Amino acid sequence: MARRSASILSRLLANPSSPFIAPSRSITYMPRPGDGAPRTVTLIPGDGIGPLVTGAVEQVMEAMHAPVHFERYEVRGNMRRVPEEVIESVKRNKVCLKGGLATPVGGGVSSLNMQLRKELDIFASLVNCINFPGLATRHENVDIVVIRENTEGEYSGLEHEVVPGVVESLKVITKFCSERIARYAFEYAYLNNRKKVTAVHKANIMKLADGLFLESCREVAKHYSGITYNEIIVDNCCMQLVAKPEQFDVMVTPNLYGNLIANTAAGIAGGTGVMPGGNVGAEHAIFEQGASAGNVGNDKIVEQKKANPVALLLSSAMMLRHLRFPTFADRLETAVKQVIQEGKCRTKDVGGDCTTQEVVDAVIAALE
Repeated sequence: MARRSASILSRLLANPSSPFIAPSRSITYMPRPGDGAPRTVTLIPGDGIGPLVTGAVEQVMEAMHAPVHFERYEVRGNMRRVPEEVIESVKRNKVCLKGGLATPVGGGVSSLNMQLRKELDIFASLVNCINFPGLATRHENVDIVVIRENTEGEYSGLEHEVVPGVVESLKVITKFCSERIARYAFEYAYLNNRKKVTAVHKANIMKLADGLFLESCREVAKHYSGITYNEIIVDNCCMQLVAKPEQFDVMVTPNLYGNLIANTAAGIAGGTGVMPGGNVGAEHAIFEQGASAGNVGNDKIVEQKKANPVALLLSSAMMLRHLRFPTFADRLETAVKQVIQEGKCRTKDVGGDCTTQEVVDAVIAALE
């Protein structure tokens, strides 16, 4: 998790073409942070396991007496659009905690996750894939932050049928968005004492689109001489992740690659059920389970009420730090990691057979 950050991000993101000037830096987590005053947060329980894990966060926040109040809205992934009152709530509160929203496969219903990101210009996805003491994995010393551009690329949603049986899907890459996500990645690395940023691409094939992304990353990298910058082709990246994930630190990617890499890294580090994440713009932030695979779960998990709440609990700790409640964030992270390390109370995805509520009770007991 973050250890030092700065309000300079808001200026950098508002004007990505401005030259970098080493500023004085204040303690915060993301751009446009809170000021430490009690806050209302928009809550979207979502589909599938969403109500279970968001309910877990509500219980833990209440047990901690965290200075956060939730404004709840029922949104389902099969809706045609995100209701306007939900958009207005996030704009007003600036921060949202969200369970998974199911995106129908095929058909004419677009992803509400993408609608939220585009409507609110939430351009950066951040997933922290890290080993937890006590949770056995194939690899040790994994601590990867995947920072993914959230608004364009293959997820631009520009598709049409040219003639029957022929579909054209457009991948859009812009210099503005590429520079903005690169600047965010380098600033995040600098503020959190990270040593290396790796740009992931397929510019050997998509020479113009991914070439523009790489060009933007290289330009931004020139302003951060203390951070090592390198590049890797996405297919080699996947192989290297599986073989030697500890070589990666911060990774910056276009949209689709980042989704695949974040889920791969999460699986390597312990599973999607324990990896936190956030989606951030210059004005708004949405915190949710870091890796998208499994964030809705299946009917059996929902019926048995055995969803893993750890990922969203850790995401809510990120949210608390963003709102400038570092003491509450540290308490929550410490309690969750203690439960993981003890190994007595785990859900099935991490080798146990506990229910969501049993994990929640264990975390609350650790808090006390």
